[in-house]
Amino acid sequence: MNDPRPTEAITLAAIGDLHVSETCHNRYRALFEEITEAADVLALAGDLTNLGKASEAEILAEDLRACTIPVVAVLGNHDYESGVPDEIAKILQQAGVIMLGEQQAAVIEGVGFAGAKGFIGGFGRGELGAFGEQAIKAFVDESRDEARKLENALRSLRTDRAVAVLHYAPIPETVEGEPLEIYPFLGSSRLAHAIDRFDNVKAVVHGHAHRGAYSGRTPGGVPVFNCAQFVVEPMFGRPYALLEV
Repeated sequence: MNDPRPTEAITLAAIGDLHVSETCHNRYRALFEEITEAADVLALAGDLTNLGKASEAEILAEDLRACTIPVVAVLGNHDYESGVPDEIAKILQQAGVIMLGEQQAAVIEGVGFAGAKGFIGGFGRGELGAFGEQAIKAFVDESRDEARKLENALRSLRTDRAVAVLHYAPIPETVEGEPLEIYPFLGSSRLAHAIDRFDNVKAVVHGHAHRGAYSGRTPGGVPVFNCAQFVVEPMFGRPYALLEV
């Protein structure tokens, strides 16, 4: 699974915002079986649980056992709600999921995968700067730290193709359709700046913006796909995207 040699193009399935709750027993098992037949790798783009409970992660982990292809994932903001994100990650890892983030990356069939949850902060000229109150500076530091994690993970890869997996959006184009007032809470341009430092990044997948748009590009031209299931299903008749990488 860590062979960096070039291979043929792979098919990546990507889905975000599963929001598994304690009433979701077996809800996604058939879907994961379907994805196994359709793709070579599955990327989960955060908000895997609804309230960030270990019990919700256990339900998802049980369904994921039906997925026999490699699975990579990042957590989302919902996965932090109950204060046990590390426990959620551990439960999913025990089910075979490769948890990206904290500068961890993976190579699967010659394609590198790096990820981070990301954070809010706004886009372009509207991006919040570290000026004024200490609370604002701490907020911006968190945004910078998530971008730094992504950049470090991408830097660790030596593959000619890489995919960045996020929860928050790196560009405003894929949150279009959401109320303009909440754009700053849907992502940060700092993530796009990290991505555009690397020539080998061929695609970015994220979630979070349930009413956003499906695709856009970073300022450097890297394709970005909003794979929140609520965005993808109306387009394709299935809740996951399929991408050739």
